[in-house]
Amino acid sequence: MSLNKELIDFIDRSPCSYFTVKNTKNLLDKVGFKEYKFSEKFSFKGGEKGYFIVNDSSIIAFNIGNENIEEGGFKVIASHSDSPGFRIKSKSPIVDKGIIKLNTEVYGGPIYSTWLDRVLSIAGRVIVRENNPFKPKTLLINIDRDLLTIPNLAIHMNREVNKGFAYDPQKHLLPIISLDKKGNEKFLLDLLAEELEINKEEILDCDLYLYDRQKSSLIGKNEEMISAGRQDNLSMVYTSLRAFIDTEPMGVNVLLITDNEEVGSNSIQGADSQIAENSFERIALALGKNKEDYLRAVENSFVISADMAHGLHPNFKETTDPTNIPLLGEGPVIKYSSNKAYTSDAYSASVFMELCKEAGVKFQTFYNLSGKTGGTTIGPITAKYFRARSVDVGNPLLAMHSVRELGSVKDNLSIYKVFKEFYKG
Repeated sequence: MSLNKELIDFIDRSPCSYFTVKNTKNLLDKVGFKEYKFSEKFSFKGGEKGYFIVNDSSIIAFNIGNENIEEGGFKVIASHSDSPGFRIKSKSPIVDKGIIKLNTEVYGGPIYSTWLDRVLSIAGRVIVRENNPFKPKTLLINIDRDLLTIPNLAIHMNREVNKGFAYDPQKHLLPIISLDKKGNEKFLLDLLAEELEINKEEILDCDLYLYDRQKSSLIGKNEEMISAGRQDNLSMVYTSLRAFIDTEPMGVNVLLITDNEEVGSNSIQGADSQIAENSFERIALALGKNKEDYLRAVENSFVISADMAHGLHPNFKETTDPTNIPLLGEGPVIKYSSNKAYTSDAYSASVFMELCKEAGVKFQTFYNLSGKTGGTTIGPITAKYFRARSVDVGNPLLAMHSVRELGSVKDNLSIYKVFKEFYKG
């Protein structure tokens, strides 16, 4: 239970990817990890523990137990720091009949209706002017108060709403932030400057997101379930982080947390870049290895791509494959796809199965219904650049991409045990 209470605290303190990385960094710092910059030259030896941060929202941590990487390779658990929601546009305030709305765009694939009539706030980063125009200052911001909401239209004005309604994000999903009759296009800048205690003229630009203000909860008769947003994918981030910290490595253990998975990973901090390959090669070079040594290490490496899986929904059983039926509380799920949306194959899945056996944990399997196309994750993307064997796994989840998702307490402990087994092997 302590692991799950720590998890929901981590989720509540990580309203967007910037805070996910900040909180990961803080935990690593507490146990002796050191930050390194890609722009700097460095050398490593056995016993070195460190991490790289990319554009404030991705982090690659490493723990070197043995310098002989050409034989032992890298043991990598990869997850992502972002979750679906709404991003605030530039020139955001819209003043309309005494009501101030914020102009937003959809980020990823949220379930729109779950965001309505909830108390929301804003978190992200603000870029502030410095003397060097190529190196402005970054300030993280979380406006820690009930701030805005996206109200539904009354049923009296849309009698058919319960039969389904197609929300237009530009028209129907803009959050209301104020009834200030004096509000103008500088309204949001004033709010940010006041919160950060700076002059608004210093603000150059922002990356800001909405988030739900309701705290995560342990629910059920025996508190056996977690009701929380962003379990996809912070449950995998935190359980892999804890396993990474709690294990002494035999070789080189790596924790890879990248951003922008929900929108295709197409960024310098996303998996669809050379973020993994560059990081691992820099580690090899810092250990005094050459290119051949690094390529040998790749051949002996293994990647667990950890992203949440779809559990059987008891009210929609027809959406689940008839023989591969992931259930909440029954252990981690190995995800397969014939179109290679997941990297799992018989070989890599067998490795994970054996790890489950060693950890004393049951495992499950997932396939999409034939004829249905499901989502993908960072496993296949990472494999484009880092050619190591890989398996896609995750804990079963209900209401994935809702503002509140439902997971299992038991599953988080189970996958933590498997991750520890992986890192210590």
